[in-house]
Amino acid sequence: MSNENGTNQNGHSHGTDSDKTLTTRQGHPVTNNQSIRTVGNRGPATMENYHFLEKISHFDRERIPERVVHARGAGAHGVFEAYGRVGDEPISKYTRAKLFQQKGKQTPVFVRFSSVIHGGHSPETLRDPRGFAVKFYTEDGNWDLVGNNLKVFFIRDAMKFPDLVHAFKPDPVTNRQDGERIFDFISGTPEAMHMITFLFSPYGIPANYRQMQGSGVNTYKWVNAEGEAVLVKYHWEPLQGIKNLTQTQAEEVQGKNFNHATQDLFDAIEDGNYPEWELLVQIMSDDDHPELDFDPLDDTKIWPQDQFPWLPVGKMTLNRNPENYFAEVEQSAFGTGVLVDGLDFSDDKMLQGRTFSYSDTQRYRIGSNYLQLPINAPKTHVATNQRDGQMAYHVDVPEGGNPHVNYEPSVMNGLQEAPKAGKDYEPYYAAKLVRQKIDRQNNFAQAGERYRTFEDWERDDLITNLVNTLAPAKKEIQDRMIDLFTQCDSEYGQRVADGLKAAASMNIQKGPIGSTSSKDAVKQAQEESHESKPY
Repeated sequence: MSNENGTNQNGHSHGTDSDKTLTTRQGHPVTNNQSIRTVGNRGPATMENYHFLEKISHFDRERIPERVVHARGAGAHGVFEAYGRVGDEPISKYTRAKLFQQKGKQTPVFVRFSSVIHGGHSPETLRDPRGFAVKFYTEDGNWDLVGNNLKVFFIRDAMKFPDLVHAFKPDPVTNRQDGERIFDFISGTPEAMHMITFLFSPYGIPANYRQMQGSGVNTYKWVNAEGEAVLVKYHWEPLQGIKNLTQTQAEEVQGKNFNHATQDLFDAIEDGNYPEWELLVQIMSDDDHPELDFDPLDDTKIWPQDQFPWLPVGKMTLNRNPENYFAEVEQSAFGTGVLVDGLDFSDDKMLQGRTFSYSDTQRYRIGSNYLQLPINAPKTHVATNQRDGQMAYHVDVPEGGNPHVNYEPSVMNGLQEAPKAGKDYEPYYAAKLVRQKIDRQNNFAQAGERYRTFEDWERDDLITNLVNTLAPAKKEIQDRMIDLFTQCDSEYGQRVADGLKAAASMNIQKGPIGSTSSKDAVKQAQEESHESKPY
């Protein structure tokens, strides 16, 4: 996209014939882009093929390390428009974050949707949570709201995150996702039952990115000008409605297009059918709420809507596709620690772990200066004393600043601390430093409620997917899972148990989530393939 001055997002002018001349990265015009330089037209090649060496060496490095999770993704640009209120109250009562204060105030955003477990070109029909990450380019710097389509998570303590991902990732020996490994882990992780109930239902395969919900999952805090804080949960609700796929429907879609969700998002925006989401929040006083049967900081739980209503605060519209997937979607980098004034962290143990991990993986994956990339850079004043590192292509010295001073404090025209926008929120802590689980775990109640809330077709699909994935697993794992399902809801457990009994004679084969005929597929490819002559 160009701006009014006829320059693109990198600041380069374009539009004339000379601007369309092919050059090297050094700016040298390329007169022959068809042939390398050789001794005679048959070769050999010479070492001083600078154009070729620059071109091929860059090609060799076109891929950066893939995200460990959320590798498969799509993205778009848009705008967030604030309502200026939270429900019927002025939003300033709860937060001083500037982007929310004025009705109609617009903040540019970039959103990346993703699937979690599999690689960058994996089918978008796989049963998997979907990432929903929003970067707000606010006047106070960037705010990243990083979450998923599902409102809960598998675990409540960041210590278990590598174990969780390893269990869902392909087997380190066979390189195949294995349902037995997944339920081996889940059978010892009872807090995952709420998330498993969602994941194996149709909610585990959204129809596309436009028609799925989003959630911050973790609990955050809002802080007002007086330094008073409340706990807050974020929810994105699609104004296009919510649509999910059954396992059978997903397999049919995958056979025709394994990029269907990426195409759906791109084509909708291209056609002017801009997707919209309303941002709603739930608010709770910042204490441990002993009247609840769960800990409000537990991200395996949903806050009951009848007690903590969803309050609208704004609307997001996605209205522009990326110009280059790699530069904008692949190199986009999000972190749960990226907050602006008026937003704060809660004591959620998963959030605490994610806050380090997310930004740390971006420094590894993209480089220490990843925030200088246009897609990640704030659209406001930036001035730091951070210097150097790989791919530092500019220095964060403001106009008129002293380039000799890269430290603070200084009396030689160095950078100065900003004035406070309001009083600090200063919660008080008085407890022993321990390694313990939370007291109010209540691992099964909400999972059972979710099962009973599902429509009949959703429950049927849930049971089918669980049975098909558990059937090839060891009996000990099956029994442990039946016990957990039964603690959620007696009918829930009984239906899985009955399904496993019926499946015992059905030769369901071990494989990834939802697969029932993995070995048959291998045999089919061998037997039904056509022989071809060597050439």
